[in-house]
Amino acid sequence: MKRIYTAESVTSGHPDKLADLIADSILDECLEQDADSRVAVEVMLTHDKCFIGGEITTKAKVDYEFIARATIAQVGYDPGRLEYEIHIHEQSADIANAIDRDEQGAGDQGIVYGYATTETLNSMPLSIELAHRLTNRLEQCRRQGIIKGLRPDGKSQVTVQFNGDRFDKILSVLVSAQHEEWKTLDDLIPEIRKKVIDYVFAEYDLTDVEILVNPSGRFVKGGFDADTGLTGRKLMVDSYGGGAHNGGGAMSGKDASKVDRSGAYLARYIAKNIVAAGLAEKCEVALSYAIGIPQPTSIDINTFFTGVVNEQLIRKAVEQVFDLRVGRVIEGLDLKCPIYVQTAVGGHFGKEDFAWERTDKAQELKNAIMP
Repeated sequence: MKRIYTAESVTSGHPDKLADLIADSILDECLEQDADSRVAVEVMLTHDKCFIGGEITTKAKVDYEFIARATIAQVGYDPGRLEYEIHIHEQSADIANAIDRDEQGAGDQGIVYGYATTETLNSMPLSIELAHRLTNRLEQCRRQGIIKGLRPDGKSQVTVQFNGDRFDKILSVLVSAQHEEWKTLDDLIPEIRKKVIDYVFAEYDLTDVEILVNPSGRFVKGGFDADTGLTGRKLMVDSYGGGAHNGGGAMSGKDASKVDRSGAYLARYIAKNIVAAGLAEKCEVALSYAIGIPQPTSIDINTFFTGVVNEQLIRKAVEQVFDLRVGRVIEGLDLKCPIYVQTAVGGHFGKEDFAWERTDKAQELKNAIMP
């Protein structure tokens, strides 16, 4: 049976992603000074305004406006054009009391999903992996001057077709790139085709693939001048591109006591190890947590009929091999370190430097099932 999957990615200059980037930059600065910081920060960017709000309890001394300005400038916009409004408060004592117990409890209730597949070397769905490669290359072309006249905002979208569980072909590739007023589409389109699309898809036959570059026409006005940006509005870009369920909770701007973040990383860690162990060709792990409770309230394993053993056996092995308690997850995955700005753009998963991408539990899982 033919199945079609589409995924998108966006550059750091997309207003939603820029909001995520500012939020995670604030989080990292807090953690750099105080590893026990509790952070839940939201950012909104719109035309001439940058609004930063949320709950932060930390010993760190943080200049929120300075971080926002520096991040905006680094991405490629003029931070002097915005007015900054900061509304930061301490975390609710009720929430703090639920977390700060002898055994750390979850900082909120939440449902999270992790996913892994054999479609790619980094165990990500092929469609989202290719979409991220396009936006990464587009950013590289702008920053290194490989294509002149590019501006920070940009998007990609890739549609792939599978025959059953096997890759069949690429159906369409879309790139939208913000550009300077003087840059014409007659110049831009062939450059994007050659230096971005053909570069990323060098190993693929694009003969019959629909290629779209700036299908809306000129894309001069972009970023927060053209659209309002909000933290946590690109959930599928951040995760699996629609290849798996999503619990609906954003990750950026939150410290690891929030299971929207730590739980999602744990779920990916488990799913990737299940696939690396050869127990399934693809796997989705679902976890749910209750505020103040260390252990998950539920765990479910779905191998989409690719598992080599019963899913209940895999679940029992997971509970035996992995410590699912929030505090132990934070400790085991080094989630108090200032690493989060690296997750804000290009997805939170599939980047080998992160602890949740390790496959060090694969053999233990196999041994737990097949001693």
